[in-house]
Amino acid sequence: MTQNAASPSRDFIGYADQPPHANWPGGARVAVNFCINYEEGAERSILNGDRQSEVRLSDVAVEGRIGRRELNIEHSYEYGSRVGYWRLLKAFTDRGLKATVNLVGLAGERNPLALAKMVAAGFDLQPHGWRWIDYDTLSQEEERAQLEMSIDQITRLTGAPPLGNYAGLPSINTQRLTAEMPCFLYYSDIYNDDLPYWSPDHHGLLAIPYSLDTNDSRFARAASGYQVAEEFVTYIKDTFEVLYAEGAERPKMMSVGLHARLLGRPGRIVALYRILDYIQSHADVWICRRGDIARHWQATHPDPRLAAKDKKR
Repeated sequence: MTQNAASPSRDFIGYADQPPHANWPGGARVAVNFCINYEEGAERSILNGDRQSEVRLSDVAVEGRIGRRELNIEHSYEYGSRVGYWRLLKAFTDRGLKATVNLVGLAGERNPLALAKMVAAGFDLQPHGWRWIDYDTLSQEEERAQLEMSIDQITRLTGAPPLGNYAGLPSINTQRLTAEMPCFLYYSDIYNDDLPYWSPDHHGLLAIPYSLDTNDSRFARAASGYQVAEEFVTYIKDTFEVLYAEGAERPKMMSVGLHARLLGRPGRIVALYRILDYIQSHADVWICRRGDIARHWQATHPDPRLAAKDKKR
């Protein structure tokens, strides 16, 4: 299949030196969103019909086994689902905070217990693919079908369809397929700003940036990543302090990505405690869900192209 190389389009300028004033609730300088990636059980495995075992984002360095299971990485992932999710959940609920769940559909089916507790605690859910795979390997028909499965799943779990989508490893079709689904207000497969912005390609589709640097996945990057909890704390604090200072004039947003099999370990979960307590010690901070950001931006900074369309009618 020939790809349309011009879409999604690229923008090297963005807001430049005139970012909009976010007008976050309560006059917050920074909107901080924590995303828990719910992936365990949906990774590559011959048990899931894949030709090889998983190799990514765990504490074990392994080679992919073709046609065979890799038990070490399976157990590493199972730690997240059996233990890690409960530690992450407690860290937020003990402090009266809510997060966003990047839900891989099959992982939710394999481990419904922790997910149900997160929904009950008020966490919002956004699809993170039906499988934790590279969506560039699928046809657009297969990707669309899996996205529809995720929408149905989240509607069943929460009583309402999801507002946003985050594939993680998107295809050239992901953004367009997201825009075609009437339930979606936003997508998160972008890393190019500190504020939301309206997609240049799809009217009414909001882009809410995610982050791979303020992300515990760096614990799984061997010698180039975090080695101890305090390194993660330091990087998050430094990021927050800069955004908080800038936010005195032009408020910003910050995303923090979490994985139960990584940060849920005893030697790392302390990093989340310190991060949450540090951020909560500051006034004028909005710790919120991704859906909250999307609704606020839509109400406060509506897509001007939609208003122009309305005027022409």
